[in-house]
Amino acid sequence: MDILMEEVFIEQIIIYGSVLILCAITIYFYVRNKKVISKETEKKVAIAKEEGLFEPISLHPYIDLNMCIGSAACIEDCPEKDIIGIANGKATVINTSNCIGHGACFHGCPVEAISLRIGTETRGVDLPHVNEIFETNTKGVYIAGELGGMGLIKNSVEQGKQAVENIIKSKKVKVPNVIDIGIIGAGPAGISATLAAKKHGLTSVTLEQDSLGGTVYTFPRQKIVMTAPMDLPLYGKVKLYETSKDELLKLWEKVIKAHDIEIKENTKAENINLLNNNTFKITTNKGEEYICNNILLAIGRRGSPRKLNIPGENSMKVAYRLIESERIKNKKIMVVGGGDSAIETVLLLKDTNNVTLSYRKDKFSRLKPKNREKIMGAIEKNTIQVLLNSNLTSINDTSVLVNFGENKPPKIVDNDLVYIFAGGELPTAFLQKAGVEITKRFGYIMKKHK
Repeated sequence: MDILMEEVFIEQIIIYGSVLILCAITIYFYVRNKKVISKETEKKVAIAKEEGLFEPISLHPYIDLNMCIGSAACIEDCPEKDIIGIANGKATVINTSNCIGHGACFHGCPVEAISLRIGTETRGVDLPHVNEIFETNTKGVYIAGELGGMGLIKNSVEQGKQAVENIIKSKKVKVPNVIDIGIIGAGPAGISATLAAKKHGLTSVTLEQDSLGGTVYTFPRQKIVMTAPMDLPLYGKVKLYETSKDELLKLWEKVIKAHDIEIKENTKAENINLLNNNTFKITTNKGEEYICNNILLAIGRRGSPRKLNIPGENSMKVAYRLIESERIKNKKIMVVGGGDSAIETVLLLKDTNNVTLSYRKDKFSRLKPKNREKIMGAIEKNTIQVLLNSNLTSINDTSVLVNFGENKPPKIVDNDLVYIFAGGELPTAFLQKAGVEITKRFGYIMKKHK
């Protein structure tokens, strides 16, 4: 009996010992794997800092480390690459400059440790005052889309629709012979708002200073502009996870035509004035006037493109966006800028043209990984010429003059076309004329809208 008990005891020791060893091995590999992941993330963060991609430039995730449990759900749900990683068991931002603000990480976090913010503690961002129903400090003036800080197409479409619904809920008294909503901007938010107004039986006028699609129309033809499905008024669910600018514009044109909607293109709203009866008068660059009961501003944050203010910049050979790149061939082209728009333009034009890129800094920063890889490859293969630490100082009919700073001689470069990508400026004066207050926000938490 004692022998039998002893055998059972030894057997139990072996079983429990095996389990303990197995648990120890599992824990060892788990801890080692976490350390490997942590080191990889730390390495990526170091590279992001070196390349200028660590600091956010627009809407971005902010992680509360006291709440984060390191589930990595935020990483799995984010369709972008290396925006967030895990280091020391906690989520951390990596290439924050590449964040496009769709909020998938925010929605995916099981403990709500992530908030969406714009600006940082040290770098403020100018934002108009907008409440949870998209209304500004001026009653009857609403903002949706990029101007309010949310630039992703899906978000902008949703906000345009919601803004119209909130205008309806406001129950502002209708005025005879006055347009219900004046919509300024025919980008994603403006188109969505226009369709929503039609759906709800409201009268509206939509003004666009450029062409249908607004900022989207300026994207290079091959650029991917969708990463998630969206709900478009009068159409329904649009399941375009990866699509080009052209496909998206064709869809919008189809819906607009089907519902007999007019978009007044190449019509810039220059002034918005509040009238005595609490309606608004919009004056355009064509001398037209529209009296509206409500205003929805669906314009981009950049307003008008920033100019270099150099001689010859008003020449017909100068452009601030690239359209129909496939039609431009055998030209000597100067592209100015070092951001994604400039790089994408160079990449689209280089195979059929002689392209030179002028950039004022000594290296590229804040580029999307694919753009960085492609431009560095083009430089290696010598298919483009890059002039770093350079500035255009004048533009002539057949050439441009490039300056390289003190103690270095300027260079004359033969030229047919110039594309300038120097960013844009917030349309502050236009907004202030409409009575909209603008404040510089530091690490501002973006609110959920109703």
